[in-house]
Amino acid sequence: MVQSRLLDIAVREFGSKGLEGASTRGIAAAAGTAMSSITYHYGGKDGLYLAAADHIAVQMDDDMATLLSCEPLPADATGARVCLHELLDHFFDKMFNDREPESALFIMREQMEPTAAFDRLYNGPMGRIATQMVDLIALASGTTRALAEITAMLLFGQVIVWRASRALAARVFASAVTDPAALIRAQIARNTDVILDRLTADAQEPL
Repeated sequence: MVQSRLLDIAVREFGSKGLEGASTRGIAAAAGTAMSSITYHYGGKDGLYLAAADHIAVQMDDDMATLLSCEPLPADATGARVCLHELLDHFFDKMFNDREPESALFIMREQMEPTAAFDRLYNGPMGRIATQMVDLIALASGTTRALAEITAMLLFGQVIVWRASRALAARVFASAVTDPAALIRAQIARNTDVILDRLTADAQEPL
């Protein structure tokens, strides 16, 4: 219990202040444990930082299990498209509705200036979801692996923006809509279909 609380606080402190700005002494005090506990279990600040990344990866495994529901891959393009829509829909729910900033800030720092901790995050559900998405795009459209990888990032982007640019999105999306999530969700689905249709058409054109 103490170790879990310590890691929760470490995620919060590293996320808001970064590796250099966070204080292990402050983290230990907030967790109600001694500095020696950090040294004993993690070897120091760098070890605690990596452990915080592992802690996030474990939480992501629990939170995003539904995003990996299309394993193994479907047998045909239609099934792959359905799975891709489901994946993006679940991911949008997470990005739009989750208001907990601690792990998001930590991950965003690692996206901007990756350290060894990013490998811990990517080797968890983050990398598996990205790989699954590329596989689904390639299967749904028949496009090349390279274009599927680019398209995966483009499709991710239209969802991630609702967390990474939450303040900007709130200012831009100022319309009085009763259920904005439903409107956004529908547009993401339309965008996805248009992109897949174009990739499919291009893949079927004779050389």
